[in-house]
Amino acid sequence: MAASDKLPPTRLRIDKWLWAARFFKTRSLATDAIHAGHIKLNGHSVKPARDVCPGDILELAIGDVKWTIQVLALNDQRRPAPEAQQLYAETPESSARRAAIKDAQRLAPNPGSDLRGRPTKKARRQIRGFNDSF
Repeated sequence: MAASDKLPPTRLRIDKWLWAARFFKTRSLATDAIHAGHIKLNGHSVKPARDVCPGDILELAIGDVKWTIQVLALNDQRRPAPEAQQLYAETPESSARRAAIKDAQRLAPNPGSDLRGRPTKKARRQIRGFNDSF
């Protein structure tokens, strides 16, 4: 059997799939997220060795972003991003929720998000003056 005749797997470890689908940079980061309870398979918490199959529903919480995706295909190798995006489909509710959060962040950014690096001399004086007024 040639290497090109290799069939895609029918089952794959969830940590390996998350790595191959490019949700995490390493399998150990995916494993840590699973142990922390940020990943749910069909509504249940799982262990990293749990197998994922096409048709399964995954709920991911990566930072402040929550994804709900359906597994479409399996691949045990990490491929370029356009190919990795073909492994899953995001639910319409999930994409609408993420878009709403993104719009809210754009309209009302976090205070101080525009500041970069250390305060300037002028900014330090203003901070000191503000703190001394209390």
